[in-house]
This record gives sequence, structure tokens and C-alpha cells, in this order.
Amino acid sequence: MEDTHMSLDTEKIIADLKEASILDLNDLVKAIEEEFGVSAAAPVAAAGAAAGEAAGEKSEFTVELTEAGDQKVKAIKAVREITGLGLKDAKGLVDNIPSVIKEGIAKDEAEAMKATLEAVGAVVTLK
Repeated sequence: MEDTHMSLDTEKIIADLKEASILDLNDLVKAIEEEFGVSAAAPVAAAGAAAGEAAGEKSEFTVELTEAGDQKVKAIKAVREITGLGLKDAKGLVDNIPSVIKEGIAKDEAEAMKATLEAVGAVVTLK
């Protein structure tokens, strides 16, 4: 008789997560939040988002890198991943702060980029 109980292959899941890009991981977190009705966001971030919504809803945002942080190499890698730029161009954006990373993008995309950059210690401003 076959066991119909499905078990998670934890080692495979961890291996898959190690190979995923930061944006893929961000999408995964969003999908889990939606599927299970939970939030991985810190309460402070939620309070900031609520204040922003009360001030009037913007439809287009600019992501500006204002500080690279202590992990400059990781910030350069994150900028490369977000923008698709080559190493030299991404390094130029990180070296010449403040730098506009992307302009005229949707709120969700801008917040995902901000989260990606902040995860490596960079400071980002959404305008």
C-alpha cells in the first residue's frame, strides 16, 4: 500500500533557495504571504506604508540609492540584478551616490527593489 502523505524534501528546498535570485525570493515571500494570509513585513515598515498611502497614492516611483552601506560589493551585485547593467555601469551607480536606479515604475516593483537593496545594507529612497 502506497503512502499518500507527501513530505517536504527540506534539503532540496534549501538548495533551490540558495540558487534563487533576490527578486525570485522576494516573489516567493509575496506568494506565501498571499496564500496563507500572513505578512513577513516589520510593523515599522507597515506603519510607513500606511502613512504614505494617507498622503495620496502615487502611481509612478523612482528608486534612488542614497548610501551603499558597508557591503558595497553586495550593493553592486544587487544593482546589477535589478537593472541588468554590466559590472562597470552598476559600480558607477553605486560609486556616484545619490544614483537613480529606476524611474517611473509601479509601487510594488519599487518596494521590491528597495527591499533587495536594503537587504545588503544599502539605503534607498523612493520618490
